Amino acid sequence: MRVPVHSVHDVGMAVRVVRKSSGVRQDDAAGSAGVSHVFLRDLEHGKQTVQFGRVLQVLDELGIRMELEIPDDARERWHQLMSQANSQSDSISSSGSAT
Repeated sequence: MRVPVHSVHDVGMAVRVVRKSSGVRQDDAAGSAGVSHVFLRDLEHGKQTVQFGRVLQVLDELGIRMELEIPDDARERWHQLMSQANSQSDSISSSGSAT
């Protein structure tokens, strides 16, 4: 099911709905995702200052996939930047593995 996301509150509601429908307690979900139960509570209540990286951890743990819809006029630039980032990542991995 796709739901529009316009705020942290929307993400928090999705997290709460998925967690509860899975029968997972808040502290257990937090532990599995590597965050505190206070963080998860804050996220579920839509606190504006939650750390995005940790939000992504929680979404991943609960099996929630997030996608961004990029405007068509920016699509080519997106592909260029991703290609550059992947090339840099590959070169860093290659140089880091040589000992």
